[in-house]
Amino acid sequence: MNAPTLPGALTDNPGLNRWVAFPSKGKVAIFTGKVEIGQGVLTAMAQIAAEELDVALERIAIASGDTDKTPNEGFTAGSQSLQFGGVALRQACAEVRALFLAQAASKIGCDVKELSIKDGGILRNGKASGQDYWTLAGAVSLAGNATGNAQIKAMSDYSIIGQNTARLDLPAKVFGEAAFIHDMVLDGMKHARVVRQPKRGASIASVDEAAIRRAAKGPVEFVRHGNFLAIVGENETAVEAAGAAAANHVVWNGVEQISPQQQEASWLLQRPSIDRTVGAPEPTGRGKTRHEATYTRGHLAHASIAPSCALAEYRDGHLTVWTHAQGVYPLRNTLAQSLGLEPKAISVRHVQGPGCYGHNGADDVAADAAIIAMQMPGKPVRVRWRREEEFAFEPMSPAMAVKVRAEIDDKGHPSDWTAEIWSGTHSARPGSGNLLGAEALPNPPPPAKHADVPDSNGGGATRNADPLYDIAAKRIIHHLIPETPIRTSALRGLGAMPNVFAIESFIDELAEKAGKDPVAYRLEFLTDPRARGVIEHVAKMAKWKAGLPAGTGRGRGIGFSRYKNRAAYSAVIVELEVDETIRLREVWCSTDAGLIVNPDGAINQLEGGIIQSASWVLKEQVRLEGTGVSSIDWDTYPVIRFSEVPEIHIEFVKSASDLPLGLGEATAGPTAAAIGNAVSHALGARIRDLPLTRERIMATLLAQ
Repeated sequence: MNAPTLPGALTDNPGLNRWVAFPSKGKVAIFTGKVEIGQGVLTAMAQIAAEELDVALERIAIASGDTDKTPNEGFTAGSQSLQFGGVALRQACAEVRALFLAQAASKIGCDVKELSIKDGGILRNGKASGQDYWTLAGAVSLAGNATGNAQIKAMSDYSIIGQNTARLDLPAKVFGEAAFIHDMVLDGMKHARVVRQPKRGASIASVDEAAIRRAAKGPVEFVRHGNFLAIVGENETAVEAAGAAAANHVVWNGVEQISPQQQEASWLLQRPSIDRTVGAPEPTGRGKTRHEATYTRGHLAHASIAPSCALAEYRDGHLTVWTHAQGVYPLRNTLAQSLGLEPKAISVRHVQGPGCYGHNGADDVAADAAIIAMQMPGKPVRVRWRREEEFAFEPMSPAMAVKVRAEIDDKGHPSDWTAEIWSGTHSARPGSGNLLGAEALPNPPPPAKHADVPDSNGGGATRNADPLYDIAAKRIIHHLIPETPIRTSALRGLGAMPNVFAIESFIDELAEKAGKDPVAYRLEFLTDPRARGVIEHVAKMAKWKAGLPAGTGRGRGIGFSRYKNRAAYSAVIVELEVDETIRLREVWCSTDAGLIVNPDGAINQLEGGIIQSASWVLKEQVRLEGTGVSSIDWDTYPVIRFSEVPEIHIEFVKSASDLPLGLGEATAGPTAAAIGNAVSHALGARIRDLPLTRERIMATLLAQ
């Protein structure tokens, strides 16, 4: 008989004491490598632990993202926290529960089947035994490894999972406690701003320190290490003023101009690329009806509500870094490589920060703080990026062009499908270098290798490029553009949004060519029952009607996907109006995410994805000019306003599965496609390039 298989994170961190402890009477400590970045994951993790251990939620204290305390679970990303991390924690808790029941049976002298647990107390045949987790803790060793033999609870026995539990992190944030990394204060702390190297390899030609000091209107000092230059002082106002002025008083060599044409996805089509093909071979014959279309999206910024921040202290040969980065262990490893330290000489601790949607500036600002701290041993250093710095220097989501072509059979269905994708990398996270501050050091690490997220991990540019529909032959041709005008990396959903936008727009175009209703057409060649379930459910929610006339200025559209083709299923219908601009009126969303741990938290995630996707589709694109990014504030990089958010309805399709499916990024692609299809319905003409700006709408209207 084969040994039980452990969930991935538990395989990598099998020691039970890495997950659970009983530190004092009535308290349970839970450890997770996943971190809170606004998605409510710590609340859901606490619910999972409380459920599986049979203790009240109030007894749970959870530690997360600390290289000294918690398991290494890589990055909190890709909608994987509950799908993988939560499942691992559940199994670990089940193993701990089984160990304590076995110890209680031995101590009491009874069969373990006679025992149960209620709020940590051991019951024998339903009555108190006088034993609990804490009386037995000294006799139960959690130093051993998980076996996979412990049985998890049945869904029918759940009393905490599936309930709307109040978010653990919100009270401090709502009532103004020091909840965010920006609020941290350490004794003797110095404030710092970095004079940013315009591009890798640029060197400082001159620094007018006198002019910068005059702008500061307060005492500041300069810390320079190679081409890394920082301004440091005890008064943050003076340091901030000096940092803002420094751009005009530092001259750099080796800076190149950028053409505004490079901000458009069409620029990618003529660039050198690393090519590969996945899927069926190209068809040899022709002659069938064909359809082809190209869809594009420009670079996107993270546009977090607050800029990145970090603190660091180098004392007695040990570096401690406080960060809101998504991966404390990968960041520790990259800092060790960049700074010439052993990983064990670095502690990285997660502290909550502003909204995080991927690889933003959090890792870079942590490196800034670490570099400065090592030049000032014994002094805690706090670095906060300025808004303009965040927009200009954080990694961006790459521009993408997606060309879809299909051969159409006699039923009007695609029988052969090709998605051809041009994109820069979606994968430049720490772990493979790529820290801005380190690139300015005297001996910078080599540039990261040109690569993207492997298909086995969901893909980067190819994420969701394989349609879930029943198509006889499908292939993806991926053109990875190794050299892009700005640094690119992961942003929520990676390539899923533009790929789903392309696929679902193309499906709508095929439905129109076939003279069929878009909902009915999808169901004709989609056999996955869970996929059909969300499409049919959202159509009922929205009271979808076939045959509504196009070109009236009011439209409805649908979009669907299964995130990564292995996580949550979501279908979205959007109703909107179009004249010179687009006004979203109402959105309906149906999702099958398997086991729902906290329904309210899950809805928040789906709603957030809908709103952010709407902002991407209607407004957002990074602008390039001069030596880099020119969209460096909220005027030049507008996002959706509260007044523009439509009414949103979300319902879950019931699932019998006891496995949670990742849903944090599940609605971005379907929402983008639904908006695009609704705009096409409203105008009677299609716009295939994002964002759907006023200029593009007017051009389409004038062309009719």
